[in-house]
Amino acid sequence: QVQLVESGGGLVQAGGSLRLSCAASGNIVSRSTMGWYRLAPGNQRDLVASITSGGTTKYEDSVKGRFTISRDNAKNTVYLQMNSLKPEDTAVYYCKLMYLGIWGQGTQVTVSS
Repeated sequence: QVQLVESGGGLVQAGGSLRLSCAASGNIVSRSTMGWYRLAPGNQRDLVASITSGGTTKYEDSVKGRFTISRDNAKNTVYLQMNSLKPEDTAVYYCKLMYLGIWGQGTQVTVSS
């Protein structure tokens, strides 16, 4: 069973940056579409960014130009670089192995104004 472990969350001031990591157990990242989701209080879990095995990326409109998804196949890790953070980016961020529907445990991101 593949496991995903996120890290890199924390508290940051508005305008700051964080880089989230999602490490997979097993050589799966290079062959899979991976996604980053976020869940804010009172909201549903929304897809923020995704990357296919071929490297095609997609972003939710509110994060375009600020967030970048990438992966390191040798490390079986997917990243989410988040710049120019806003208070509305505050949420628990989860990575997902899309085709198997496997989720990580989530990492909290809090952006103070």
